[in-house]
Amino acid sequence: MKRREWTCSLVCILTLAATLIAGGAVASTMDEKDVRAANAQFYAALNKMFTGDVAPMKEVWAHSPTVTYMGPNGGILVGWNQVQDIWEKQAAMKLGGTVNPEDIRVTVGSDLAVVSAYEKGENTNADGKTATVSIRATNLFAKDGGKWRMIGHHTDLLPYLAK
Repeated sequence: MKRREWTCSLVCILTLAATLIAGGAVASTMDEKDVRAANAQFYAALNKMFTGDVAPMKEVWAHSPTVTYMGPNGGILVGWNQVQDIWEKQAAMKLGGTVNPEDIRVTVGSDLAVVSAYEKGENTNADGKTATVSIRATNLFAKDGGKWRMIGHHTDLLPYLAK
């Protein structure tokens, strides 16, 4: 191949690559926005759950046998039936207060996303007193029918919830 043909081929390849990358960046930006919205819906559902209303939490999760929950009470739960059960038990505790994410980091793939943050706020502990919440959390999301749904939640332990 002559140098001029090689240069033209290289320019064509680089142009195609740049076009594909730019197109991917737009899709990734839209997905990141949707993942951030799904994460915000999770925290809105979490705060509703503290009042005893578990219905919004059931909406944000994928109802799959492979979802996982490693929450502030310890242990690992696998499958929607176990995860739903723990949310219902926590809702019945009516811990009150609010917990919100801070210092949010989002990594988005084509159909999986990871959100890492600090969960900060306050709830009522077992003694009925207000307790500060300040723990690390990782939320996992997967595209389910074109919508981002939670498939995993992992946090540090809270001593007043740990078994």
